[in-house]
Amino acid sequence: MKTTRRNFLKLGGATAGAALVPRLSTAAPVANPKAVAEPAREIPVAGEADVVVCGAGPAGVAAALAAARQGASTILLEVHGCLGGVWTAGALSWILDHQNKPGFMREILRRLAEQEGRTLSRQQIPSNAYDVEVMKLVLEDLCTEAGVQIHLHTRVCAVVRDPQNRVTAVITESKSGREAMHGKIFIDATGDGDVAAQAGCKYDLGHPETGQTQPMSLMALLTGINAEEIAAFFRDDDATDWAKPKDALRVDMERGGHSPSYAKPSLFRVRDSLFALMANHEYGVRGHDARDVTRATLHARKELHQLINGLRKLAGPWKNVRIVATGAQIGVREARRIHGRYRVTEEDLREGRLHQDAVCRVTFGIDVHATDSKKEKGIEKPAFRSKAYDIPVRALIAKDVSGLMMAGRCISGDFLAHSSYRVTGNAVAMGEAAGRVAAVAAATKRLPQEVKVNEWKG
Repeated sequence: MKTTRRNFLKLGGATAGAALVPRLSTAAPVANPKAVAEPAREIPVAGEADVVVCGAGPAGVAAALAAARQGASTILLEVHGCLGGVWTAGALSWILDHQNKPGFMREILRRLAEQEGRTLSRQQIPSNAYDVEVMKLVLEDLCTEAGVQIHLHTRVCAVVRDPQNRVTAVITESKSGREAMHGKIFIDATGDGDVAAQAGCKYDLGHPETGQTQPMSLMALLTGINAEEIAAFFRDDDATDWAKPKDALRVDMERGGHSPSYAKPSLFRVRDSLFALMANHEYGVRGHDARDVTRATLHARKELHQLINGLRKLAGPWKNVRIVATGAQIGVREARRIHGRYRVTEEDLREGRLHQDAVCRVTFGIDVHATDSKKEKGIEKPAFRSKAYDIPVRALIAKDVSGLMMAGRCISGDFLAHSSYRVTGNAVAMGEAAGRVAAVAAATKRLPQEVKVNEWKG
């Protein structure tokens, strides 16, 4: 794009708007000795699109795909070096609540199967597991085929609003420096609600009584084990019980000298000699705090290696077990829940509420990973059994600013409801709906809340 005077945003001046303080100059005195005054500067506009999607996890990829396929020019921003978020950079390897999801979720599973990246159970039934490397390629192919403008290694660091409180641009940081991306509609699919928070949106965080959030978990990919030899330690279909394999795995880990911080460690078979392991809980840390995430990641990686080294010392089926890789991104279950135009609550789960403007039906139950390790190191027992319920598109539209939507676990909801809808099968459906609404809004010069249901559902 040709760079002219008009292709810049001025940080620190009136152009940036209220969301982009500071307004300090190099000559201004610094009142706080522990603060640095950042001088005003012009930020080059590196991209313009109808829809700008921030975060390329399951929700963000689906949002970008939906918007692009609706004919909207679409930018997709991602901090990691691949698309997929927790699916890929996080090495999750397991998809929950996807069975009743049509659209992109079904298409992704089909593309995985075509490239031999979807796992078949030992009974030759498609399971929830997938190959992380194949998933990366599938998502990249889908987005490039749709014409999505992908920007990897790019983090959103600030948001620009106009005098009418509408988001008009995001500021990014990357190897190319600080740049601006203009858009008509923006979608926060960061998981942690980073963009919405930077835009000034109010949000909830953690349990309403304690403020504690669910623990993080770092995934690991294992090799050197054989499915037949460790059949008692994993399950790969929904028809069999989870409890016995998890308990057996914990017992062997303890025999190896280390008790896992997650009391229900789980192995997922990706291939007969490749498994994903979830055996770690990081308590008392918050997903929107970089220092907490760093501390959690370092501690988790050390624990995983201790657990595997202990298993290997037991010999038998574990004699050659090794960690191939740990996730580049620790799995954050819970961070900000952005205030939207509808709040999904535990009453929705109790009553099984349905909505005309539903983006998906959630069938996954209440799943609160224990927030207090002194009381519990597994899953907290729910007070009631949830019914299948709908997430309305209103929960995906920011309440406090205009032109911004959310998709994935940062949508508007309470603590208990979030524990149910946060899983990735639902994130894909949310992203797909958000992308469609955003594309219609951009094309017709309206805000997302002004788009009628029949305009995006059909």
